[in-house]
Amino acid sequence: MQPLIQSSSDFDAIALPRLVALLGDRIVNSRVVREQHGHGEGLPDSAMPDAVAFAETTEEVSAIAAICNETRTPLIPFGAGSSLEGHVVPLYGGVALDLSGMTRIIEINAESMDCRVEAGVTKEQLNTELRSSGLFFPVDPGAHATLGGMAATRASGTNAVRYGTMREVTLGLTVVTPEGRIIRTGGRARKSSAGLDLTRLYVGSEGTLGVITEIALKLSGIPETIASAVCQFPDMESAVGTVIAALQIGISVARIELADQMQMRACIRYSKLDEFQELPTLFFEFHGTPAVVAEQTETMQSLASDFGGSGFQFANRPEERSRLWTARHNAYFANVALIPGYKLIGTDACVPISELAACIEATRKDIAESGMVAPLVGHVGDGNFHLAILFDPDRPEERKKAEALASRVSLRAIEFGGTCTGEHGIGIGKMRYMETEHGDALDVMRTIKAALDPNGIMNPGKMLPSGMGEH
Repeated sequence: MQPLIQSSSDFDAIALPRLVALLGDRIVNSRVVREQHGHGEGLPDSAMPDAVAFAETTEEVSAIAAICNETRTPLIPFGAGSSLEGHVVPLYGGVALDLSGMTRIIEINAESMDCRVEAGVTKEQLNTELRSSGLFFPVDPGAHATLGGMAATRASGTNAVRYGTMREVTLGLTVVTPEGRIIRTGGRARKSSAGLDLTRLYVGSEGTLGVITEIALKLSGIPETIASAVCQFPDMESAVGTVIAALQIGISVARIELADQMQMRACIRYSKLDEFQELPTLFFEFHGTPAVVAEQTETMQSLASDFGGSGFQFANRPEERSRLWTARHNAYFANVALIPGYKLIGTDACVPISELAACIEATRKDIAESGMVAPLVGHVGDGNFHLAILFDPDRPEERKKAEALASRVSLRAIEFGGTCTGEHGIGIGKMRYMETEHGDALDVMRTIKAALDPNGIMNPGKMLPSGMGEH
């Protein structure tokens, strides 16, 4: 492998003139724009690219990639910048490739319940366009994210327990390879046995193998009835026990979200939710016909009561549902505001449902022993939970304690038969756990990276530790 460009002066002399000839004023190297593209959310660290390229077509992305590959310039795909594990931090400078201007909804096939969109389309934009068709796109990561970024990080969110993750809803992709080739993977058929599944290879690859420029997606019908419910519990064991029991007896829920005492404290303060107590809380959503939803809600209320749940609130009108979900929807902002001046390290983990109660209990004990403030919230219907670990940025020892706690959460999840990340991805923040989780399979990943990106330009320094992509 030949080395990447080592300095900004090399970039200015070698790559920048060619990019300017291609893009004109859509290649930007002002400090303000570079700083904006030097970080995501979640991790407090940042770096600056040498320039930001604002692409508008797949053909432009192809030309940009070819220039970067020929000049050994790092290329970092950038969507909305909402990733949480440092995925978009340009560790070695280079070009941040901003795809947010690629916002065409190329086609919607209502009868087949699928669509094709460009990478810069957001889930909100797509659902607005789908409203009149009776369809919707169900994957909701809880952030203003682009669909290209969601595919690249294999995002999921609150609806995953019923509708799946980006892995399940992505039918095919248009990908620009590092050398600038444009390829199409997958198709509109709901299943195929033809060849290697390249779509699944690129979904979750975090920009390390190529640039996703278009996505073909499955859509779902808007449910006839949607109902929400909230219930509070005396302790976390009771709340988690309710979730496990509900899944085991087959209650069909679209969402099951959990917030612990500290998370509810933050949400009550931030959103002024005086009707709630600082107790472990479950948030539910049910989709289906009126009769099915009524039956499922009644069964869930009875089950929650058996586990000591109380204060069961129910709503089916949109404004009432929004009110019940306010605490969960504003959880991130509530955590940021919980201790003024503090920074936040967010981490997630996912374990088999059978191990969820034990893993959460061990995690909560760890939080208490660490002395850190770390609200816990989770998409517990599929075993996924999150911590928001707060620390004083002016005290380096506190950041070390926060990082140590996050590390123990990841390793504990792997020990329980799970994964260090259910939906945030690896990025920079979780590379250290890849070998523990994947063992010898990590060498196969490095082999694939070397084959598809031999010059190591694609998002270097991410996902794969001490192998290809680190310089």
